[in-house]
Amino acid sequence: MAKKPSIPKGTRDFSPQDVAKRNYIMDTIKSSFKLYGFQPIETPSFENSETLMGKYGEEGDRLIFKILNSGDFLKKLDASALSEKDSQHITSHISEKALRYDLTVPFARYVVQHQNELVFPFKRYQMQPVWRADRPQKGRFREFWQCDADVVGSDSLWQEVELVQLYDEVLSKLQLHRCTIKINNRKILSGIAEVIGAEDKLIDFTVALDKLDKIGEEGVKKEMLEKGISESAIEKLQTLFSFKGNTSERLNSLSELLTNSQLGLQGIEEVKFVIDTVQNLGLISSHLELDVTLARGLDYYTGAIFEVSAPERVQMGSIGGGGRYDDLTGIFGLKNMSGVGISFGLDRIYLVLEELQLFPKTVEQNTRVLFINFGNEEAFYAMQAISFLRKHNIAAELYPDVAKMGKQMTYADKREIPFVVLAGGNEIASKTYTLKIMQTGSQESFSLDGLIETVKH
Repeated sequence: MAKKPSIPKGTRDFSPQDVAKRNYIMDTIKSSFKLYGFQPIETPSFENSETLMGKYGEEGDRLIFKILNSGDFLKKLDASALSEKDSQHITSHISEKALRYDLTVPFARYVVQHQNELVFPFKRYQMQPVWRADRPQKGRFREFWQCDADVVGSDSLWQEVELVQLYDEVLSKLQLHRCTIKINNRKILSGIAEVIGAEDKLIDFTVALDKLDKIGEEGVKKEMLEKGISESAIEKLQTLFSFKGNTSERLNSLSELLTNSQLGLQGIEEVKFVIDTVQNLGLISSHLELDVTLARGLDYYTGAIFEVSAPERVQMGSIGGGGRYDDLTGIFGLKNMSGVGISFGLDRIYLVLEELQLFPKTVEQNTRVLFINFGNEEAFYAMQAISFLRKHNIAAELYPDVAKMGKQMTYADKREIPFVVLAGGNEIASKTYTLKIMQTGSQESFSLDGLIETVKH
């Protein structure tokens, strides 16, 4: 007996209904990207390992899927390397390529490689799948899509303002009202690390802090201790865990904490500009909130950082995130090329819309009219009409086989096709078409023009 086929954990098959809903989300996002002046690009699904490794921090590097070299990849490996069982050393010799972890680092590589062809500031959007060797759970997959918008070649804070507006625009179009767009600044976090005497532990500090909503205050403190951050330094962070009040009051508390950090104060000024400007311009339905514990565990962020939370009534992690990176292209040799970008989590947005039943009923509509097949002569007559319907942008099809009427009707019912057309000998003689409305069961004869008008409206 043949073994039942399966797919890897953390991946999924998508039904026609799933794909229709996913396309609805992507089309909505894409239309806003275009409205804001972003241009599309695409990059390969895999990159050279050296392009990706070392760009996401230690945790990120562990989650990168490596691709084995072609051919007998072990032949060139010396026996001592195998006997030592040093996986990192072995991997560097047997794998030279890897599946992309996100779209931002490949984008930085693209900018450097094509810098002489681009007009800066360059605004790009990219919607493609990425892969992470993560532990699968609700809303977290090993293969998933990201929908990114980035601007490189400008350090203007107006870009951050516009990206907040872009988040709000897309979420509003998807009817995802009352989402929270969280903002912080990596300079603020660097300033905090500076004033508590943990500058050399900045990465460990931010990685641990970023887990606050997952492991809680005590969990964060425990991880910081394990990473070598002193108890006295952690005690100075207590005000950070208990910040209260409105945005203005929180910024004032931060200013007091960071009085002796010039970099931290600069971060406060940048956040204040973005928040004040957005508040004066107004948002459609989202809420912009300062979150001083927001860190996002990617090493390349240097300024503003964003994260989007779904409405409170949905238990879901972030559905979007991003930030400012002042010199990401520098790792590929192009210095002083500041950039900022945001990403929409397609898969998580899908789960939220599904849970809140926010997908429009029209999303899954495909074929609108099915023509019953009575035989070759009748099928030819039907196909003539089908061609005209398609020219009027009406999805129509002919049942391919001459089968019992009940079987053809059942097909239309299961496909949720709203109209069925009967075109037999009588209809051919009178040059008409009998239209059956599946929901009510009523029937009426029409000319071809009448059929088109009725189905359209």
